[in-house]
Amino acid sequence: MKRLGILLSGRGSNFEAIADSVEAGRIPASIAVVLSNRPEARGLETARRRGLNAVSIPSKGLDREVYDRLVVAELRKHEVDLVCLAGFMRLLSAYFVREFPLRILNIHPSLLPAFPGLDAQHQALEHGVKISGCTVHFVDEYLDHGPIVVQTPVPVLDGDTDETLSLRILKEEHRIYTEAINVVLSAGWRIEGRRVVTAR
Repeated sequence: MKRLGILLSGRGSNFEAIADSVEAGRIPASIAVVLSNRPEARGLETARRRGLNAVSIPSKGLDREVYDRLVVAELRKHEVDLVCLAGFMRLLSAYFVREFPLRILNIHPSLLPAFPGLDAQHQALEHGVKISGCTVHFVDEYLDHGPIVVQTPVPVLDGDTDETLSLRILKEEHRIYTEAINVVLSAGWRIEGRRVVTAR
C-alpha cells in the first residue's frame, strides 16, 4: 500500500479531508506521517488525536534548502511515496522537488494559472471574475506552477466576501484532493507537455 506524507502549517482542513478519505477506503493508501514547520499548528494535534505520526520540524531561522533536507530525511524515514501539501506555507527548494519528482501535490484556491500566491480568493474578488475554483497540481520549484492534475470551478456570487467565497472553494478542495491523489496513485496517467493525461 502506498504511503502518504502530509505537510501543513495550520489547521489542516485538507489534511482532515484526506484522512477521512483514507479511513473510508476512498484513497487506497495510508498516512505515514503528518509534518509541520510550525510546532503550534492545529493540524498536528488533529493528527495525534487520529493516532497518526505527527512531527514538528520548526523552520524559523533556517535556510530553505537546509530546512528541506531535514524534511526530506523525515519523509524518507517514513518511506513516503507521495507528498501532499495541505496548507504548507513554504516554497519548496529545487532539492526537495528533485527528491520527489512528480510525487508532490499541492492544492490552491483558484483556477491556476490565475491568482497564484497568497489570498487567491481576495485576488479573484478584486479582479471581478465570475468564476473561480481550485486546483490540485504537481509541485515544481516555482510558485503554484507545476502541471495541473484536477481543477473544478466555483461561481463567484455578487454578494461574496473573501470568507464566503473561501468556504465554498474549500468544500470543493476537500473533494478534489481525494480525486487527484487517486489519479496520481493509479498507473493510468502521463504528462504530455504540461498536460496530465489520464486513461479514464
